[in-house]
Amino acid sequence: MRELHDKVAVVTGSSRGLGRAIAVKLASLGAKVVLNYRTNKAAAEETLDLIQKAGGQAIVIQADVSSFEQAQHLIQGALEHFGRVDILVNNAGTTRDTLLVRMSEEDWDTVIDTNLKGTFSCCKAALRTMLKQRFGRIVNISSIAGVGGNAGQTNYSAAKAGMLGFTKALAKEVGSRNITVNAVAPGYIPTELSSSIPAELLAKGIELMPLGRPGEPEDIANAVAFLVSDEANYITGQVLCVDGGLVTTA
Repeated sequence: MRELHDKVAVVTGSSRGLGRAIAVKLASLGAKVVLNYRTNKAAAEETLDLIQKAGGQAIVIQADVSSFEQAQHLIQGALEHFGRVDILVNNAGTTRDTLLVRMSEEDWDTVIDTNLKGTFSCCKAALRTMLKQRFGRIVNISSIAGVGGNAGQTNYSAAKAGMLGFTKALAKEVGSRNITVNAVAPGYIPTELSSSIPAELLAKGIELMPLGRPGEPEDIANAVAFLVSDEANYITGQVLCVDGGLVTTA
């Protein structure tokens, strides 16, 4: 199936983890993919190699999406190379986990700027071309922390919850131009970003999951692939929890 063969997709934070899985999946469906990294160039080039060896097309652009100017640079680079942007996946994220009483202002600002401001910046930069095209698919990678909150993650939970409100509001603004905006809220998916979760907390979370196991990055990639496909062209402003059923038990 090559249903995205005429589409260009920008995936932020796609050097590893969920972003890598999403980028590889979209490329396998025929999309031309713009990979993005902040500091780990080698990892981004590994993702590029995976896509190219499978016969896909991709380029790599360095940008820190917490900066509005760099987010614009990312989208402009995509336009200069491929001529359009059809799909935007806001996946770039970071954590600075600690209890609020110990949280520094820097811990707060870093997480809000990368997760929430980065989503704003990339959407704003990409919307100009999507509005002209009268077509666009935006998927924001939130978290179940944004749905139910997590102790020790007030900054992360606030940022991810903010992404959900942002998703719903933007969907109402741009729907008339055939642009859909949805969010995916992953549960526990083993990645470098989630490796700091204490073992006892992880074990308790898995125990509460109806499916009784962690997910895989490919589970998130498959959800994103659906939301940007033609099969989902009447779905917008929605939050899809991909979490093994955890939020139904919380």
